[in-house]
Amino acid sequence: MELFEAIERRRSVRSYKPEVPQADLLYQVVEAARLAPSACNKQPWCFYVVTDKDILGELAKSYDREWFATAPAVIVVAGNHSDSWHRADGKDHCDVDVAIAAEHIALAAAALELGTCWVCNFDVQKVAQVLDIEQGWEPIVLLPIGFPADDASEHEIKRKPIEDVARFLM
Repeated sequence: MELFEAIERRRSVRSYKPEVPQADLLYQVVEAARLAPSACNKQPWCFYVVTDKDILGELAKSYDREWFATAPAVIVVAGNHSDSWHRADGKDHCDVDVAIAAEHIALAAAALELGTCWVCNFDVQKVAQVLDIEQGWEPIVLLPIGFPADDASEHEIKRKPIEDVARFLM
């Protein structure tokens, strides 16, 4: 799949088939994230790939949405603010770097015909506890991942026109 096709294809999927994606597919999407750029190449991230049903059940308790529990896998992207680059004014780029890596996962998943959905509104402490995440690391985004269910919504993606969001100073 071409890059722009994957970009156009990417959707927030909230309904999954029960089958767990093959390990090689999950490896490929994490490899895409590993190759993502980060400020000063600090790579302040760690990817937790979860397919264990018991752990998934515990993660589902951190985000109280029924659809989330249908995901056969979840990738938790954690960041370490101490390891990230900080701009001269103190701006921490950990969240930016993690977001870039997470979107690499979402785009790679779309290219492999997998669905994902960004989840940022979750109980951070619960996720850290469930995954036994080391001190200094923060779970930043949960990415449920799997094959979209046949009834998964193909809703229209609404985006502002380019004239509203870009300024071409050429």
